[in-house]
Amino acid sequence: MKTMNFMGWRKLALAFSMLLLLVSIGSFFVRQLNWGLDFTGGTLVEVHYSESADLNNIRSYLESEGYAGAVVVAFGTDRDVLIRLPQGYTETAGQALLETLQEQVESTVELRRVEFVGPQVGDELREQGGLAMLLALGLIMLYIAFRFQFKFALSAVIALIHDVIITLGFFSITGMEFDLTVLAAVLAVIGYSLNDTIVVYDRIRENFRKLRGVTPLDIVNISLTETLGRTTITSLTTVMVLVALAIFGGDMILGFAVALLVGIGVGTYSSIYMASNILLLLGVSKEDLMIPVREGVNQDDLMP
Repeated sequence: MKTMNFMGWRKLALAFSMLLLLVSIGSFFVRQLNWGLDFTGGTLVEVHYSESADLNNIRSYLESEGYAGAVVVAFGTDRDVLIRLPQGYTETAGQALLETLQEQVESTVELRRVEFVGPQVGDELREQGGLAMLLALGLIMLYIAFRFQFKFALSAVIALIHDVIITLGFFSITGMEFDLTVLAAVLAVIGYSLNDTIVVYDRIRENFRKLRGVTPLDIVNISLTETLGRTTITSLTTVMVLVALAIFGGDMILGFAVALLVGIGVGTYSSIYMASNILLLLGVSKEDLMIPVREGVNQDDLMP
């Protein structure tokens, strides 16, 4: 198999990643995230029409009736509508909204459910979501340090932070709503990217112990080449499913699918050009991965 020189682009890849990180962090300060109802608080109302509902007409009508900031999306069928109202409405807003919608059409409008999220609950969810990501990254560092070596753990966590910041930056720049489903997707991205990284690290460790007279840079290139097929097939099959979800899943699942699409794209890139690149910058060597041996036994005798 011909070895591909992935690390020949490592400086350009590092510069590109730094640019993406700066743009993402800058967007956080300028635009922030478009927090969804789960985090900001508000009222969620689900209604069912006896006939097909025109979402554009509903949006225009609600705005004219004073429901500023109402988000109207399809929920399952073309007769089920989900309406999100921002803070400022009481728990009785559902019945008042139903009466308003009923005045617009001759068909029957049925109230299915009303959910009210207070601002305090939204703040708690935002805080707990951030803590969940930090806890996940901390446990990942401990796991990889135990399974591999501290340089591997530090490289993997930096790469994961890179993936999370860029994924969040995408939502900040585009203004797409960030709710609990998107947060779940971000946590899933951490797991997906970590899985890719561990596969590469396993091969790097194996090649460090197996190959002799080869530089660390060449070992990384060989390892990435050997795992490229697996990485490509896994990513493509996952992307195909997510594209189908984004196109046919409806507005309720769109944010989740888009977050995973962006995260998997960035995660696949980072498992090749960030995790391994940082590993080289930290000066990984054969000595870091030597198997501890008893006194009197030659280390070379244990190498394949």
